[in-house]
Order: sequence, then structure tokens, then C-alpha cells
Amino acid sequence: MLAVTHSCALSGVDGFSVRVEVNLSGGMPMFEVVGLPDATVRESRERVRAALKNSGFLFPDDRLTVNLAPADLKKEGPFFDLPIAVGIIAAQGKIPLGSLQDCAMIGELSLDGSLRPVRGVLPMAIALRSIGVPALIIPKDNVAEVQCISGIRILPASHLRQVAGHLAGDAPLEPILPVSYDQLIGSRVPAVDFSFVVGQKAAKRALEIAASGGHNVLMMGAPGSGKTLLARCLPTILPDMTFEEALEVTRIHSCAGIVPETGLLVERPFRAPHHTASAVAMTGGGATALPGEISKAHHGVLFLDELPEFRRDVLEALRQPMEDGVVTVTRVGAQSTYPTQFILICAMNVVRSIFIQSAPVIAA
Repeated sequence: MLAVTHSCALSGVDGFSVRVEVNLSGGMPMFEVVGLPDATVRESRERVRAALKNSGFLFPDDRLTVNLAPADLKKEGPFFDLPIAVGIIAAQGKIPLGSLQDCAMIGELSLDGSLRPVRGVLPMAIALRSIGVPALIIPKDNVAEVQCISGIRILPASHLRQVAGHLAGDAPLEPILPVSYDQLIGSRVPAVDFSFVVGQKAAKRALEIAASGGHNVLMMGAPGSGKTLLARCLPTILPDMTFEEALEVTRIHSCAGIVPETGLLVERPFRAPHHTASAVAMTGGGATALPGEISKAHHGVLFLDELPEFRRDVLEALRQPMEDGVVTVTRVGAQSTYPTQFILICAMNVVRSIFIQSAPVIAA
């Protein structure tokens, strides 16, 4: 028997729809996943097997084939645990096949059947909404990330049994109520504020000019003169992000797996990589071409403290992304393009033999 569920996968900061086809047929007991799965997807076989048994469902003793279409695009991550498990239940006749057509699902399964959060839920929800999917089932811990999304019903669940009960019509899941972006903006509490800086009128004036014009800044001064505090407070005087900018920033952080508990990012990002960071860490990379520090600072501030300590190749790697506003990361298994529009703030210590400068010198 064939059951088809719908899910989503990531390609850079964009999602694409994945059709999960589960076929149950007679023959030697076997569980195979095809469609260019990576190691994480292949390991889902054991997670799904244990989750089904520990949730009170029978695991079939037949030949089981799972196809992730389109087959020519690589699939990675634990996003498909839930749709595979639901497809197996439906292939056994425990869930009506018609209930699977109007709902996509994403989630990682624990061995006890509970749903664990996954990265990239926001870009996947946006992608599914754009192709007209009416509803999306996600882990309960991912709700905050998509609470501002409208146009698609978000159904949170915490266990495989809840998803099966919803699709069978026994206990429907309650959709979340969208939260307005203005409400999130009004409830934010910044950890730092520009008013924390006492004195330093010239430096503050220079940063105000840089914030208004989007200029890059180099601060030179004695250790402890306030360069780092000034840089950290700069995002608080930048204009509030629009809803579209907040979605774009959150998509990048969601793909990198660093979305805060508050969900949608309403404060402009501030990234301060250590001076030992490599060029790959700065621009992006890894086996799956994840975003780097310059992309995580998109629409925000990138702070390079102790500028002379950074390697030359790291600083040279910033040239083209800063000019173009995007960076294309190419690796053996993936190629992704990320936005890189940020304000660069650099700081370095200057200690003179005759006197110690008490205030930072600003070069914008």
C-alpha cells in the first residue's frame, strides 16, 4: 500500500517542498530510504522504528521503501522523521490517506515518540505557504519562531500520537494564533542601551552619524576607554527593522540553528567573532554551506575587536561581500547565497609612550 505525506527541506536560506512516499509491500522485511538522503536521514530508520513501537503502533514486518522526491536534490537533517512515521502508519490503514493531502509536517522524533525541535522551520513555513499548503504540523518548541506567520495554519504537536490522532480525526490539533509584529516590537527589552555610555560625546556623535548613514567605523583608543561598549550599543540607535527585514534575519539564524527563545528576531543582530575565527567561519561554509558571521550580522552590526589580531585572509574575505551585499558559499555538497548587508565596526588599542589616550578616536 502506498501513502504520501508532504514535508520540506532546506537549500541555503530557502525551503523546498519534499514529497515523502511510503510504500509497504510483501517480501523480505526491509526498510530502505532513497532520494539522495544524507547520514542523518538514513539514521531516521532506527528513530522511526523505535518511536512507532514506543508510541503503541505496530512496525510492519514487510518490505518498506521510502522515497524522498524530488530525487535529484540532496536531503539532509532530521526533518523527515515525522512524515516518514506518519506515512508508515497510513500505509497500514490506521490513518485515512485523504487526510494527508492538505497538511505538511516537519519534526525530529525521539525514541519515545516525542517531537524534538528542528532548525529552519521559518524558511520552510514560508516556502510551503508560497505553494499553497494550507496547514503545517511542527514540534511545539518551534512555535515561537513562526508565531508571526499568517496565511498558513500552524499546528504544534509534542508527540507522534497527537499527530496520528489529529490526522485520524479523533483529537484535532489547535492552530496557533498569529502574533502581530508590532506587539513583539513593543515587548522587547534590550540588554544594552546607548544611554549606558557616560561622556564620550565625540565618539557618540560619530556613531550617530555612522548609524544614520550606514557608515563603517574604526575606533582606536586605550584599553578600557569604552570602545566595546560603544559598539555593542550601536544597534539600539539604528531604526527598527521592518517585518520583512526581521523575517530575512530570522531565516538566516534559523538555518544556522541559533534562533532565540523569543522566536522572531526583532532586534538588529550584533555579531562579535573572536580574532581567531577563520575565513570559513566568517563567510560561511562547512559540509552543508551554512551561513557565516557576516550573514548572521545581516541588517545589523559586525564587530571586529582587536582588529590587528585578525588574519589577513579573513579581512580580505570581507571585501567582496561588503561591496556586493551577498556572499556565495560553494562546497562539494552544496552551494548557497546569503545576504551580507551590515555595518562594520572595528576596534584596536592605541597606547602611546608619552600619554594614554582616554577616549577612542573614531574614523568613519
